[in-house]
Amino acid sequence: MQHPIASAVVSAILLAALGGCQGTPTDETPIIPIRNMFQQPRYNPQAHSDFFADGRTMRPLPEGTVAREMAADPVTETGWSDARQSWALTVPGAVVREQGGMEALVSRGQERYGIYCTPCHGVSGEGDGMVPTRAGGAIRPPTLHDERLRHIPDGQLFATISHGIRNMPAYDHNVPTADRWAIVSYVRALQLSQHPEPTAMNLAGGTR
Repeated sequence: MQHPIASAVVSAILLAALGGCQGTPTDETPIIPIRNMFQQPRYNPQAHSDFFADGRTMRPLPEGTVAREMAADPVTETGWSDARQSWALTVPGAVVREQGGMEALVSRGQERYGIYCTPCHGVSGEGDGMVPTRAGGAIRPPTLHDERLRHIPDGQLFATISHGIRNMPAYDHNVPTADRWAIVSYVRALQLSQHPEPTAMNLAGGTR
């Protein structure tokens, strides 16, 4: 090569120029050679569509579609009765029957409570689980033996487990519907163990 120094200088300038292209502020649309689904064509929920005649992005279900894991009874699924405009007073009878009776339901609830609820609410429901203990009192779940919680309808307790409240997360995606009702049943058993009341849930019944 006749001019090695000049060639080296030119090469260095070109490399510096190429390096300066990375991260340079610009108002122009960036060129992305490999898109990796960063800007995939899609519709947003509830958005307008020019493709479909009715202008809706979200499509109605095809005829004959069968829902999965959705209770036919909305009270069982939500704990709320639209007909009565009130919470279900006790665990739905259909859930009790499907689980083999109230004793089996409470037993199942004890197992699920031990997995999902004990870390915060404690074994006895006093709110003294491992999480608040480790938090040094910064997180303090209410005791399940509070008078207000002992007298709220079972449907409201079920909805709280399902959707969470304040620092408590929602468990509707982690715990199946029947297991959430089972936890409600076991919580009632815990409450009855310390506060036996004739007006509390009848563990032998389990009807709305």
